[in-house]
Amino acid sequence: MKLLLLICVGLVVYTYLGYGLIVWLLIRLRPKKQSVLNQVGDFLPDVTLVIPAYNELNCLPDKVANSLGQLYPRERIRYLFVTEGSTDGSDTWLHTHFGDSVDILGGTERRGKVAAINRAMQQITTPIVVFTDANTQLNPEAIGNIARHFQDPTIGAVAGEKRIQTAKDELAAGSGEGLYWKYESQLKRWDAELYTIMGAAGELFAIRTELYEPMSPDTILDDFMLSLRIAERGYRVAYEPEAYALERPSFSIIDEQKRKIRIAAGGFQSMVWLKSLLNPFRHGWLTFEYVSHRVMRWAVTPFCLPLIILLNGLIVIRDGMNSVWGLLFAGQIAFYGAALLGYILEKRQLRLKAVFVPFYFTFMNGCALAGWVRYLRGKQSGTWERVRRAKAIDALT
Repeated sequence: MKLLLLICVGLVVYTYLGYGLIVWLLIRLRPKKQSVLNQVGDFLPDVTLVIPAYNELNCLPDKVANSLGQLYPRERIRYLFVTEGSTDGSDTWLHTHFGDSVDILGGTERRGKVAAINRAMQQITTPIVVFTDANTQLNPEAIGNIARHFQDPTIGAVAGEKRIQTAKDELAAGSGEGLYWKYESQLKRWDAELYTIMGAAGELFAIRTELYEPMSPDTILDDFMLSLRIAERGYRVAYEPEAYALERPSFSIIDEQKRKIRIAAGGFQSMVWLKSLLNPFRHGWLTFEYVSHRVMRWAVTPFCLPLIILLNGLIVIRDGMNSVWGLLFAGQIAFYGAALLGYILEKRQLRLKAVFVPFYFTFMNGCALAGWVRYLRGKQSGTWERVRRAKAIDALT
């Protein structure tokens, strides 16, 4: 039991701390490569900005203004809003106010985001396509900063950075989500320096149009699958932190839970579909990063955590608390007690910063287990599932 406990603890530590440390060391030990970005002058390819917008009328005014405000030559950028299946008047509003400035791909049938993207890609004629969500705001330099990476012919896709816009009095879930994405963004920087990032976030990413392959309509994590399929073909997925999408945290813990469970179910779906990436003899560094950053996060650590406390409890029952095993068990009880306190405060819309890290860590892994159950039951769908976001704030914190 002690050996199994140590193995499980080691896997968890490796997933959240060890992997990042190893990648950081590898980056610093190997010779630096000269960036292609510094060797080429202005690079301004034609791009299409694609915005899936199912029933997003309340976001469209800000999104259109933000899109048209990109500091990229207007003659080299096309805007395509995909409002398929919307029933809130999005089509009419766009045609009335911006019919001459943007393209609109509508339709009355709601077939899901992936089906809508497959349809939209048939209309793309530019060499680069950039995807972004309707409920996000991009920095004005985003398109230019992303496009410049395609100077390098080995780059097949580029991911921007997702930033959670939180207020000082945000609840624990919102603060935890923001902290998690700061941690995830740092890992993406290191992944990109070592070889390639492990999946783009749908808030902002771009691909070479010629590399697009139609996806199955029941795909849950379209952004992850699309970027990893490109990496599977031997291209790298670059990371550009100076192209970022601002997004508010989920409106409530219930909304965040729905989102996390769906992502976890999509993660298990993706792992089944991307099983070829588990072959290190074929994919090398890609396999190392994929297993360490994604497979361990989705399919190993969430199952190790309950096993750790169970094994630790059995050892303490047998050997008593007066040992290192007793200290480990006490530490776990304190950690999960803090997580429970964070959950109780969250339900009461109260915030205690000291407990939102254990709360969000526990919450995230609990949702991963729930996502696994959802995947096994076959209840996932490719149809858009909108999650409410917190109200917009004027100042960033």
